[in-house]
Amino acid sequence: MRWLSRASPQAVAGGHSPFLYALAHCLPFALALIVIVIELTPAHFIYTGPLLTATPALAAVTMGPKGTLAAAGVAVGVSITTATYNQAWGSQQVYTNFLAILLVSVASVMTSSATRARREGELNQVRRIAVAAQRVLLRPVPSRLGPVRVASMYLAAETGAQIGGDLYEAVQTRYGVRMIVGDVRGKGLPAVRLAAAVLGAFREAVHYEDDLVEVMNHCAEALRRECAAPSTTDQDDMEVPMEDFVTAVLAELPDGPMVHLVNRGHPAPLLLRQGRVRALSPTTPMPPLGMEDLVGGAPGVRESFPFAPGDRLLLHTDGVIEARNPDNDFFALAQAMEAAHGRTPPEFLDELHQELIRHTNGRLTDDVAMILVDRLDCAESEAAHATEAEVADRTEATVVDGAEAGRGGDEGVRP
Repeated sequence: MRWLSRASPQAVAGGHSPFLYALAHCLPFALALIVIVIELTPAHFIYTGPLLTATPALAAVTMGPKGTLAAAGVAVGVSITTATYNQAWGSQQVYTNFLAILLVSVASVMTSSATRARREGELNQVRRIAVAAQRVLLRPVPSRLGPVRVASMYLAAETGAQIGGDLYEAVQTRYGVRMIVGDVRGKGLPAVRLAAAVLGAFREAVHYEDDLVEVMNHCAEALRRECAAPSTTDQDDMEVPMEDFVTAVLAELPDGPMVHLVNRGHPAPLLLRQGRVRALSPTTPMPPLGMEDLVGGAPGVRESFPFAPGDRLLLHTDGVIEARNPDNDFFALAQAMEAAHGRTPPEFLDELHQELIRHTNGRLTDDVAMILVDRLDCAESEAAHATEAEVADRTEATVVDGAEAGRGGDEGVRP
């Protein structure tokens, strides 16, 4: 839902104008051009040495070491050209200018290199923090949960970002496998804050609330409390509380061949059965979390759909279906699912990812989150349980043998 809160195109990182940023890059070379104009015209009586000396220093402020070296090379080239044109070789002033340019260039390159190294270190630290935050907020989904196989994927639209406003989770509970996929209105840290609040409420309520609607109501209450809390972000990043909302869909997979859904303004999950896709759209559309005032009473309805062994269920955010190509066409998710129906869950999501990247030419405009679920038949489920039990027995036997070996070794060294 990034289209609901787009930033101004005139703003870039740090709040600086792109025009001023480009102007700062051009300034060192503009100075060199000014020096050439002065020296090759009757105005060459003006002393231009300080302008050339400042060229590499100015480049070091906005460019990296390579840009600084390029500016220094331009300054040296201009000095050679003007000295030759004005027949000034042999004068003390020319050699003084060359020495000043050399010293300033060396200092500028060293400063630019140190600044680049410091910024890269800070960026690497921020990336490590982002990865750690992603692992806490969006934990990897287990490949097997009860009678289903699960795979997940998250793609952040922001360049270099690890997390955004989309959320997902899949948990094994006594009521069956329960999942959530949601999309926070907006972007940046406020969206991450609201996503964390909703996910925290889901992870707590999903284990003790037998009614899936009540789980959704807990998520709505957590969102309401978070929106009412004072924001600790910058004033420019603060969201208006009345505009904060989250679309979400909850899914519950009991032992029987059914899936229960509670949908609050979220794109309908897609069911893939025998190579054909069907949207599990709610019969009673409900507003997103945070917009309960639009309807009377406590909103939320649980609806059930057949989900038999061999079926495949995809929960996704609108970043998938609203992705556009250069011709402004939406991504055909249903057709992409039908084309990849014979693949394993991880391969299936990877195929959808590749198709999405090809469709958008690698330029996502919104975050993407997907959870894929395969219902296993009884034979596959029992075989998987047997394999898990065998692995657990082997692990336990290895631990016991290691402990006995350790005790034997201790006995061997006792006096």
